[in-house]
Amino acid sequence: MQKTSARLLSLLSLLQARRDWPGALLAERLGISPRTLRRDVDRLRELGYPVVAVKGPDGGYRLDAGTRLPPLLFDDEQAVALTVALRAAGTSGAGVEDGAARALATLRQVMPARLRHRVDALDVTEVGRSSSPPRDRADGGVLMALGAAVRAHEELRFDYAPAFPGGTGDDRVRPPRRVQPHHLVTHGGRWYLVAWDLDRDDWRVFRADRITPRAPTGPRFTPRDLPGKDVAAFVTGRFRGSDHSAEWPCRGEVVLHRPAAAVAPHVPAGTVEELGPGRCRLTLGSWSWPALAAAFGAFDADIEVVGPPALREAFAGLARRFADAARNAPASTAGQPSDG
Repeated sequence: MQKTSARLLSLLSLLQARRDWPGALLAERLGISPRTLRRDVDRLRELGYPVVAVKGPDGGYRLDAGTRLPPLLFDDEQAVALTVALRAAGTSGAGVEDGAARALATLRQVMPARLRHRVDALDVTEVGRSSSPPRDRADGGVLMALGAAVRAHEELRFDYAPAFPGGTGDDRVRPPRRVQPHHLVTHGGRWYLVAWDLDRDDWRVFRADRITPRAPTGPRFTPRDLPGKDVAAFVTGRFRGSDHSAEWPCRGEVVLHRPAAAVAPHVPAGTVEELGPGRCRLTLGSWSWPALAAAFGAFDADIEVVGPPALREAFAGLARRFADAARNAPASTAGQPSDG
């Protein structure tokens, strides 16, 4: 028979695994008598675990909700999953960063060495705070494998799923990517791998939820420096259409015939200046001049272009394009509301 302490841990693990346990089945699984089971349940209650008796033909026990949080018991898979979740919570911008960091430190402190080594490999860089919920969740095992390769400086091979499944046959039969992994980052509610692509001889940013690693990992490598040597600035720049700067490649300024108070809530990454009743100055950035002009036009207000000239030209190009679209609209649908 197991020692009392080991038996109590086994009992607690079983109670956490399912909602209700018949007493006879629980005693059988533990290899003890019903009388010993009752004594062990009493010991758990003394330790603060709310174990309640379940009435019925068979009788039994249930781990119920209590008034305080007692110590919990996790298996290896649960501990790793919890670590991934706490890492993600720490970069979510949801106001729980400090609590997540303390919980992660507490969990790591009691982990066996084999698990501590795995979770320490999951080093993530936060690139901006995201107010949106996480999207396209990456598999925890994949994140652990990517983190381990980053930490060990080992080359990776992986299959990379297309962004839009259901494409041509060529999209589904692609050779594996070969990379030197450098950083795991979170950006906009997603996890990404920043790596040097060996076949394309260039830096790439891969979505972790589209990665399926292949075993084994490749040889060790000497990490090269990222452009600018700042992973957050590099990733921000890539998402803004630049390889060398976190700034938008295109920035412009207009005067909108709308109150600043009505415009500011819709400008998370720009500046709004009140110019008087019903007018404000708005400065924004974007990855291209047409995209910037379209962003200004989304405010549905009269616009005075301040500059630069490239922005004025982009407005003229969009005006021609929209005019052509209006002229080419089918007569049967022009002016009619959509079904949506």
